[in-house]
Amino acid sequence: MDVDDELARRFEERRGLLRAVAYRMLGSLGEADDAVQETWLRLSRTGADGIENLSGWLTTVVSRVCLDMLRSRAARREEPYGDEPPEGAGGRVPEEEAVLADSVGLALLVVLDTLSPLERVAFVLHDLFAVPFDRIAHIVDRSQPAAKKLASRARRKVRGAPVSSGAELERHRTVVEAFLSAARGGDLGALLDVLAPDVVRRADPAALPAGAPTELRGARAVARGTIALRERARFAAVALVDGRVGAVVAPRGRLLSALRIGVEDGRIASYEVVAAPERLRLLRLAVLDAPEAGFSPPPTP
Repeated sequence: MDVDDELARRFEERRGLLRAVAYRMLGSLGEADDAVQETWLRLSRTGADGIENLSGWLTTVVSRVCLDMLRSRAARREEPYGDEPPEGAGGRVPEEEAVLADSVGLALLVVLDTLSPLERVAFVLHDLFAVPFDRIAHIVDRSQPAAKKLASRARRKVRGAPVSSGAELERHRTVVEAFLSAARGGDLGALLDVLAPDVVRRADPAALPAGAPTELRGARAVARGTIALRERARFAAVALVDGRVGAVVAPRGRLLSALRIGVEDGRIASYEVVAAPERLRLLRLAVLDAPEAGFSPPPTP
């Protein structure tokens, strides 16, 4: 095996990790693959001579490539809210990316999009991949205390600030998860069980088919209206919305709409579908479960 083949082999052994890091930083499988390819090009030009820790070197390079891409995205002021993904939300999401997004967590991908580029890189590296802060400081070109502050600030945003106690939060979560499960399955009976008799559903016109009413009242009307939108429920995940248990609808982790849900006496008393971009920007979104450090390959589609 010649030198080039050996270098390629060593890189391929680490491709899965690099792709995982890049995907969590960028939230796009295509962009993540571009970042990994750029990392390979830099390695092939540099060679492995003098690199004591190849995995660490590659992680540093792919992180810097991702940081540059995030900064470029921010400079272009791309609109991350309320736009239909190119493949739509009707079941045409590429299978591999759908599986990968689900393995990371749709709510986490949505919240990561609210972080600044430096916050996102510091948080992903430390909280998701347990990279030490001395290395992160080198990657983001900040002091070690500054790198810690970036990750801490990002962590507070990711976790949010629930307005209710832990026990109540879990009770509301159980109700919302039952609602989403029934919505995904189009199960009218299960929806009627979880909806209060006088439930009210309000929705931005952007979330509805043309001509559909923006307000529905009563369990049966709301249940039928929910079933009519069951395709989008496939991409829904429980999240904190303005400090309360709600949901985000996010094909491939790209925020399409958010549900503000009111729970009373173990049933959903109201829910609002927020889909207008200017309203989505004002929501405080967070995850319910703190992500754990570590990497394991996603399941094969």
